[in-house]
Amino acid sequence: MSAYHKYELDFFTATILQWKPLLADDRYKKIVMDSLKFLVENKRIYLCSFVIMNNHIHLIWHITHPHREQDVQRDFLRYTAQMMLKNMRAGKTDTIEQFRVDAKDRKYQIWERNALSVPLRTEAVVVQKLSYIHQNPVRAGMCSDMIEYHHSTARFYETGVDDFGFITHYKY
Repeated sequence: MSAYHKYELDFFTATILQWKPLLADDRYKKIVMDSLKFLVENKRIYLCSFVIMNNHIHLIWHITHPHREQDVQRDFLRYTAQMMLKNMRAGKTDTIEQFRVDAKDRKYQIWERNALSVPLRTEAVVVQKLSYIHQNPVRAGMCSDMIEYHHSTARFYETGVDDFGFITHYKY
């Protein structure tokens, strides 16, 4: 248990297959957001920070007991991938073919394998990762001020306003 908050936090990154810009489409961002909201509402996680970029996501979250990190990550990635594929099929476009892999265990793949999960053991590291997450859209040229980017918790940390309704400040 950390000295500065009641639970351990993890920095989590998942990337779309071959860095394809699937998440540039707000429909797919919504799938990610809805899944995160579900995990919070069902008390599987506390979500402290996130950014959804065009081809990857970064999160700072805490997986709640008795849930296991690998199970929550697997379920989150599997569910969002299934919903994205369902959306592609319903749209009757050829977008889905960009994600065909014909692997032994799957025909399509949305997320790269081996998402990154790193424990954040000190407040200084948490603050550094928060800055990294929130500056990501600025560095990518998607906005000039981090609080302008809607698919991020930057505004929450700058103003205290939780536009999403399910964010927990990392100190609480």
